[in-house]
Amino acid sequence: MYYATKIDDSKATTPAPYEGHSSGFRQQVLVTRATGSPHMTLTIGHLAPEGRVETALHSFEFSIYVFSGSLAVTTLGESTLLEANHCITVPIGTAYSLRSVEGPAKWLQIASPAELDDGRRQDTFFTGEPLVESEPTLPDMRDPRNRNAVRFDPDSMDLHKLAGGSNVNAPTVSPSMATALLAYSGIGVKMLIDQQLGAQLHTMFVVDYQPTAIAHPHDHPFEEAYVFVEGEVHALVDGELMVFHPGDVLWAGVGADHGFENRGSGLVRWIEVQAPQPPARHSYRFSREWEHLAAKLEHRE
Repeated sequence: MYYATKIDDSKATTPAPYEGHSSGFRQQVLVTRATGSPHMTLTIGHLAPEGRVETALHSFEFSIYVFSGSLAVTTLGESTLLEANHCITVPIGTAYSLRSVEGPAKWLQIASPAELDDGRRQDTFFTGEPLVESEPTLPDMRDPRNRNAVRFDPDSMDLHKLAGGSNVNAPTVSPSMATALLAYSGIGVKMLIDQQLGAQLHTMFVVDYQPTAIAHPHDHPFEEAYVFVEGEVHALVDGELMVFHPGDVLWAGVGADHGFENRGSGLVRWIEVQAPQPPARHSYRFSREWEHLAAKLEHRE
């Protein structure tokens, strides 16, 4: 099972639970239970200049990836300033508030598990308590006290730049396996949000496909969603050929076969989320490997 849609700012509205508890806040729902996903709600959030969301908490965890503008997230006694390409994760039951800083803000948000929409119980709560808002500051990637925020640096996907030593004074997180670029067959994967930053139920990362890069059809025991931000990519999803461009969104449910190919001469990039988090083993099931086994056993008969 899969679902495809597009980011369309004109479709953003104020969610019912936030009416009376926010100003200038709108949201476009991309993926939720109504589209087939029990494990994630994927949305695009908007805050108008001087807009805000009052102190709230949820029975789901969520992460934010800022596309444009500046967003102040106040939680755990601190106000974090998120600019474009900054991410933050907020654990289940953690009180927080949002406000725009110097103009409108736009961000991608994943909540896991999916928000409840059948009325059986409440999963968003506004506490009415004022959070003490300090002056928002950009997260310091080298500060070991930073446990829930990260910035995506496009240079972190450039193998040529990574081939040399890192500048000890660079404002980036210290290199380790947790921050390494995974590169194979023209594909680069850079983790942003996972257990390292406190998320327990989902992941968020950036994927690059160089020209000629290809991932053959496969499926997973978890859900994935792809938000395409650069280039053109061809996809084969449950046997259907599809072409995606910036602003397109694809959700692939458990067991949905999917593969991607960059047939052009430019870079393809997307932001990908997974829920629940992948298991330690058997995260991928490639169709061609099992087809090879079937042919091998048939040949023996």
